[in-house]
Amino acid sequence: MSIKSLLAIPFAKIVTKNVYQWANNPHKTQEKVFQYLLKNARKTQFGIDHDFENIHNYEDFKKKVPVVDYEGLKLYVDKVVTGEADVLWKGKPLYFAKTSGTTSGAKYIPITKESMPTHITAARNALLFYISEKNDASFVDGKMIFLQGSPVLQEKNGVKLGRLSGIVAHYVPNYLQKNRLPSWETNCIEDWETKVNAIVEETIHEDMRVISGIPSWVQMYFEKLVEKTKKPISEIFPNFHFFIYGGVNFEPYKNKFESLIGKKIEYIELYPASEGFIAFQDSQKATGMLLQLNSGIFYEFIPANEFFTENPTRISLKDVKMGENYVLILNTSAGLWGYNIGDTVEFTSLKPYRIKVTGRIKHFISAFGEHVIGKEVEKALNDAISGTKITISEFTVAPQVNPKSGLPYHEWFIEFENEPENLEVFASKIDTSMQSQNIYYFDLIEGKVLRPLIIRKVKKGGFHEYMKSIGKFGGQNKIPQLADHRKIAEVLEGFLIEN
Repeated sequence: MSIKSLLAIPFAKIVTKNVYQWANNPHKTQEKVFQYLLKNARKTQFGIDHDFENIHNYEDFKKKVPVVDYEGLKLYVDKVVTGEADVLWKGKPLYFAKTSGTTSGAKYIPITKESMPTHITAARNALLFYISEKNDASFVDGKMIFLQGSPVLQEKNGVKLGRLSGIVAHYVPNYLQKNRLPSWETNCIEDWETKVNAIVEETIHEDMRVISGIPSWVQMYFEKLVEKTKKPISEIFPNFHFFIYGGVNFEPYKNKFESLIGKKIEYIELYPASEGFIAFQDSQKATGMLLQLNSGIFYEFIPANEFFTENPTRISLKDVKMGENYVLILNTSAGLWGYNIGDTVEFTSLKPYRIKVTGRIKHFISAFGEHVIGKEVEKALNDAISGTKITISEFTVAPQVNPKSGLPYHEWFIEFENEPENLEVFASKIDTSMQSQNIYYFDLIEGKVLRPLIIRKVKKGGFHEYMKSIGKFGGQNKIPQLADHRKIAEVLEGFLIEN
């Protein structure tokens, strides 16, 4: 064990202790963040327009600051993009994180000198918490890989612009630079297939110990390694410690991953977003991710089942409950106010506050009033897979409102790695779980409004071909796991195999 890894353990213990100090005083911590945000934005255009001078508490804030999405802040963001200062936050941002939009095309999320360090600190702390809990930092002596977007940044009116993962690549600490792969040159490759092939060549003979990225794209990397060597990942990288991921629920991919790896490993889940680093898994023994209360974000929550009503309940952290599905609202030191990030979360612990991501508020199926959400779809698939050798590469769900014959149904597009012996039995297991979770879906099946779900098998590599066809083939793009329309389904129909 190197001096670096030996020193990492006591440092991790100190950081863990410091983090739990604010985590164990959550409401005081959030109140400090709330007052800090108001003070620093009081003289901005947004602060003046929304009378920040006369906001003294959270009740005042709710009256003056509406809940909005990107479209609701776009007039202000557009001013920031053109080069104006003191619009949403004091001064100008350091970066714009460019993300895919829907209504407005590309979205430009500001990252400021105050918000940027919180991204880096939270990512670092996730690793330090693992070290502290395990009393083991030996992974720092090997190589680490972070599958991410290109670090090449553009410029827009004096502000650097790029993908969040590409921006963060510029902040890898010096003590990890020698351990980090892929090389800068490989990381700058834009074409994803070319990039992954280059990463395979660079890493295949290295002592890889930590691997991180969105599961579907890391899976592609693993598959290429296995194909090239005819060995499982655990033999290629015998010191591979753990996998770090974020952005999607990992459970549907877990069987496939472990079959590629050839052994069980540990996982660290992160919840990073361009808008802020929201949470990370602080323990292998606890469920959920520790909510980052001291990172320049004041959190609000709206019960998901009220979100589309005229006057939904809007609460701060002190009023949340276990088992409730909430839409997450952010107020940040990057100048986002009353901002609906689009995700839904559920609390897994209140002491300390831990969350899990349950889906997207816009990603649901309610063609018949069933309001099926991502959490239910993922659990149903996991229930059906559990205890079997079935593995999947990717999936998505859409309503079939106008079938050629018979009743409407939910249509599941699944790319299998190891298929079930009986597809109808597998579909029945998923449907049974869906009915047990969602009373509306149960009533529609019982009332013969819907028939039980139908599975369509997508050919191997079909989802990758789909992503290429829409120009979103790459490490930071994710496929929605359900939608209330058939835009995705209609394209995927071209990548099916017969049942």
